[in-house]
Amino acid sequence: MSLYKGVHHILHPVPIENPSINYIVLACAMVFEGAAWYFAFTEFTKAKGKWGYFEAVQRGKDPSMFVVLFEDSAAMLGIIAAFIGILLSQVTKNYVYDGIASVVIGLILAGTAVWLAYEIKGLLIGESARPEVVKNVREIAKSYPKIKHVNEVLTLHMGPEFILLNLSVDFADTVSVGDIEETIARMDRHIKQTYSKIKRVFVEAEARHPAIAAT
Repeated sequence: MSLYKGVHHILHPVPIENPSINYIVLACAMVFEGAAWYFAFTEFTKAKGKWGYFEAVQRGKDPSMFVVLFEDSAAMLGIIAAFIGILLSQVTKNYVYDGIASVVIGLILAGTAVWLAYEIKGLLIGESARPEVVKNVREIAKSYPKIKHVNEVLTLHMGPEFILLNLSVDFADTVSVGDIEETIARMDRHIKQTYSKIKRVFVEAEARHPAIAAT
């Protein structure tokens, strides 16, 4: 609608009857949205920890950590664009600027929506844990002497704080069933204590795959 109204005003510009009302509305919106943006930015800064801002958006598994900040940032940019468009229209008496501002606002909202969709699509369709988590889990499994080889380490985020882990390992041929059960139990505790987000661990005991052995 913002894009449509903007194009309409560009093709058929009309004077702004009372710009003072617009300025008052924009000023109030700036105050309220600015306060919301400040609180969202503060919470995002706390949640991101040691990561950089862009890294936190790319690697974060909790969309709520940045969705609110994105929305408030888009709103602030839209308010600024509206203010500039109205001001230029009033100063130059060229009311095309009002329509251009509306188009810019539409592009900001569309761009924000596309970016958010891109960043969270992995969580919607299923996303694996970070590469360093997978690597460290593999090292943990390798540290057990009764495990001859680790075939695959598969992970899936079921939620921001819930990771499902599936391990395919090749136990030594001389290991008894009791030893296998004990090793799996110890490894399960070890992994969950190291990574609290890993809630469920499934271990498959199978021979080393030829394709993996070749590597």
